[in-house]
Amino acid sequence: MLVGGGVMSATLGMMLRQLDPSLDIVMVERLDHVAHESTDGWNNAGTGHAGYCELNYTPETDDGDVAIERALQINAQFEVSLQFWSHLVEQGMLPDPKSFINRTPHQSFVWGEKDVAFLKRRYEKLSSHHLFREMEYTESPEELETWMPLVVNHRDPMQSVAATRIKHGSDVDFGSLTRSMVKYLESQPNFELMLSCPVHYIDQRDNGRWKVRVKNQKTGELTKLEAGFVFLGAGGGALPLLQKSGIEEARGYGGFPVSGQWLVCGKPDIVEKHHSKVYGKAPIGAPPMSVPHLDTRIINGEPALLFGPFAGFTTRFLKQGSVFDLFGSVKPTNLKPMLSVSKSNMDLTRYLIGEVFQSHGDRVSSLRNFFPDAREDDWKLQMAGQRVQIIKQTSDGGGKLEFGTEIVAAKDGTLAALLGASPGASTAANAMINVLERCFPESMKTPEWQERMKTLVPSYGQSLVENEALLNEVRERTLSTLKLN
Repeated sequence: MLVGGGVMSATLGMMLRQLDPSLDIVMVERLDHVAHESTDGWNNAGTGHAGYCELNYTPETDDGDVAIERALQINAQFEVSLQFWSHLVEQGMLPDPKSFINRTPHQSFVWGEKDVAFLKRRYEKLSSHHLFREMEYTESPEELETWMPLVVNHRDPMQSVAATRIKHGSDVDFGSLTRSMVKYLESQPNFELMLSCPVHYIDQRDNGRWKVRVKNQKTGELTKLEAGFVFLGAGGGALPLLQKSGIEEARGYGGFPVSGQWLVCGKPDIVEKHHSKVYGKAPIGAPPMSVPHLDTRIINGEPALLFGPFAGFTTRFLKQGSVFDLFGSVKPTNLKPMLSVSKSNMDLTRYLIGEVFQSHGDRVSSLRNFFPDAREDDWKLQMAGQRVQIIKQTSDGGGKLEFGTEIVAAKDGTLAALLGASPGASTAANAMINVLERCFPESMKTPEWQERMKTLVPSYGQSLVENEALLNEVRERTLSTLKLN
């Protein structure tokens, strides 16, 4: 059973369908259509997160060096997604790739001598690795004029600026991608999609199977389901469901919800002048999801220009959730970690509340750091999605706020949940392979599943970080198949 109709559940469903076509798969979604919460195009950055432009993936160390390990890891994980999508396109399971992914150069942009020096060190370290060998660097105003004209026009000529670029970056409409995957699954036997059916009850029987009760919000009808395996891929709603499951591994986990907003411009004469994703450095104290960026987006086939996201404080775990979500998630098993995190992250809380009370003029003023000529009338505010950052219990019983994603699985492998946010959807294929390895360990060792996994993801079982020849082979294929070269 797949709980949630987003990109994670759809990805796992597609993998299981290819690995064992005889499996009965049920997907239950609380809304009346799939891909409408975190996966929807307007509710996420749409960046194919590969570490190319996201400066928070390469933090500066105490000795002034730049740590690139996380960027390498995320880049390799995104390559897994590209391989999986390429296979689905080649087999006709997904439509023309331009319906969900488009070539959009990934660029980092900084100003000021200190940040220029940081970006140059980052470039030198990353470009020496085969995963980032195509990265370009410039401090030239003339070259920047061709890379990002909106960003450099009418900027102070005395200000130090620098940028890096990877041409084969991508913009991904995860909503369209997910709807296409679910459409394919619906065309297959032994698959059922239940919409408007939130999970009200989940409990494990003595025989290890799960009893799940869902209620149709339109008819009021209760349906009792039973499953040998349950995946909770419900975005911010995964934590409450994980807590309802009662598995031991859920103890100590809590959630810190963060909302988001975009400034959106749809004026063709402005949109057509910017063809990239330009990421900067996050303000001090800001969560990773608030790294500012000026993005070319193609959502449901329509081009737009987005800036943000602007974070905010909320108690909802889902965009269409309840204001009581946060309070309802507080349990005796996670009370101490949550209190510990709330005490040690007051600066973050104040930052988020400050973001909420910004005026439209304040937000456009931030935009002008990236687009000096921006006019308030050309931009409107668009609500983005909700993200629930992980609160995890530490060894001393306290808590730590995590900004990544994490899979929590029952020791018997019958249930798994995905918690957290960034890099999220971009690494869905890698994350779901992790679920398969943890929850179907014996099947994953069989020759049949091994062979099928390597068909879905040719680099499966090997390291793209270490194997340059393999990276060259798979990247040539994916850039061609997905029309990113």
